[in-house]
Amino acid sequence: MVAGYDYDKVGLKAGLEIHQQLDTRTKLFCKCPTGSRGKEKEREREECLYSFIRYLRAAKSEMGEVDEAAREEAGYGRTFVYNAYDSTCLVENDEEPPGELNPEAVDIALEIALMLKMEVVDEIHTMRKIVIDGSNTCGFQRTALVATDGWLSTDDGRVRIESLCLEEDAAQKIETRGDKVVYSLARLGIPLVEISTAPEIHTADQARKVAEQIGMILRSTGRVKRGLGTIRQDINISIEGGARVEIKGVQNLRMIGEIVDNEILRQQRLMELKDELNSRDARVEYRIEDLSHVFSNTASRVIRNAGGRVFGACLRGFAGILSTELQPGRRFGTELADFAARHGTGLIHTDELPAYGIGEAEIADMRAVFNASESDCVVITAVKERAQAERALMAVLKRAEEAMRGIPKETRRALPDGCSAYMRPLPGAARMYPETDVPPVEIDAERLKDIGSRLPETFEHRIARYREQFGLNEELATKIARSSYFELFESIVHMPHSHPPTLVARTLTDTMVELMREGVELENLSEQHIRDIFRLLAARAFGKEAIPDIMRYIAKKPELSVEHAIEELGLKVDIRDVERFIEDTVASRRDFILERGESAVGPLMGIVMARYRGKLDGKEINRLLKAKVQELLED
Repeated sequence: MVAGYDYDKVGLKAGLEIHQQLDTRTKLFCKCPTGSRGKEKEREREECLYSFIRYLRAAKSEMGEVDEAAREEAGYGRTFVYNAYDSTCLVENDEEPPGELNPEAVDIALEIALMLKMEVVDEIHTMRKIVIDGSNTCGFQRTALVATDGWLSTDDGRVRIESLCLEEDAAQKIETRGDKVVYSLARLGIPLVEISTAPEIHTADQARKVAEQIGMILRSTGRVKRGLGTIRQDINISIEGGARVEIKGVQNLRMIGEIVDNEILRQQRLMELKDELNSRDARVEYRIEDLSHVFSNTASRVIRNAGGRVFGACLRGFAGILSTELQPGRRFGTELADFAARHGTGLIHTDELPAYGIGEAEIADMRAVFNASESDCVVITAVKERAQAERALMAVLKRAEEAMRGIPKETRRALPDGCSAYMRPLPGAARMYPETDVPPVEIDAERLKDIGSRLPETFEHRIARYREQFGLNEELATKIARSSYFELFESIVHMPHSHPPTLVARTLTDTMVELMREGVELENLSEQHIRDIFRLLAARAFGKEAIPDIMRYIAKKPELSVEHAIEELGLKVDIRDVERFIEDTVASRRDFILERGESAVGPLMGIVMARYRGKLDGKEINRLLKAKVQELLED
């Protein structure tokens, strides 16, 4: 992760778009259930009732314009296969008009809007948003504006909430087979809210905190879905001299800060590349040549496996540019390869050769085809069909030319390592137009008043309640009240066996933060794991000092039960062994105890705790030790 940015100096502006599935009984425009199915390929095949195919194309808006993102997507010429189930219907298939907006989903959206202090619209109108990546059978997503002009109070100041929309979730991609993309319709149509902040986030840490706080507000309604894939964060990022870039699909809140910092680095490096290319008078030559004869006897498996045909183009003045690292582990050549991959092929360039079994003689021969000097870079792709090669290389050449002009506005997808990869151009207003099949929903004052009277408690009320009910101090009450674990905290302290609220709260705040900083994969630690830790702690199965160790262990092996983790960590202890060790310790230090009296307990505690720390609670050890010392003193 890149660290140490002066965010004011780089001029960071960021905004969030939070997409959260709502926990409704039925979907947004039909009566199908919203329960999830397993996403494993084999299970999808087993449960699928039938499949059908769609071909999607870019349509013009009411103003006669075609959205640039839709235009590019249509150019890939993909075939979309949709799997239907007993839980889907003709609405998802786009063979029946949608029904009215789900009133349960509307009520939940209104509740969230009021919690974010937003202005609710008088009438909700559904719009169509053109999306032809196959994630919807009809080529557009239905979305409806519910509220605007809200705000969120954070430690770093107020952040405005620009809009809250109610929309249908997309179909879930199952697999890609060549130019065919397979989707499951089980998720399509599940209601979700999209919450968009203003670009008023100015540090990476603030972005993470705002996402956490919005997520906590959503969960506090008790009416949103939980689990992997039910909430997704998109981040809009720009810096001084750069461009607005949207990074989609962030599911791990811990990665938000790293994604922001890595995008700052990428844009800074691209600005440096632009200056370098212009100083070299670099240019892109839109000439694609068949280089198959150069590789007719190649030892390269990559080329032989692709059918032996090779096509290439020349980037004048680009030598060394493609090997420049833009993000950790991702070079400018990787960026260009993303464009080739969109057309189903790979990309090799002379900045990384010799490699892949391609030798010096072959490099010299293909340079000769273009009369390329050492200051030029040749890019090649190996495919059977020239048309496919031309589409891929033209996309690469256009992106290389853009590098000489600046940073393109684009949509990127978040990668698990905190970097991002190209998805499509940034969409514009041309992709929105009215949905004529869904009637508008009028929002009357009585409906809002009724929903407003049943809102969940505010942070301030929760903090005050935690201080009074659980005896937490102001600092700890504030931490746990604002934590995403506040519901888990309440469920643990109300478990049948007594749990000190302070210990539970500190574990779910300070301990979790410390583990996160260590790089522990906390997402592998389920809420049930944590409940079981405190259940077994109450049963004296281990000492509270071992809680962090158990969490670390389970995070590495989430398939284990807490009982097994305790056993594998060697934390299981027979109380009789502890009593015998204390008895031997007291007997061996008889003179010391007689000299110091009850004050000898402190030093002896260090000896016993060194052996049993984490295996038995310190209070229990102290009780046993005091009893033995007292017994000796009374003899």
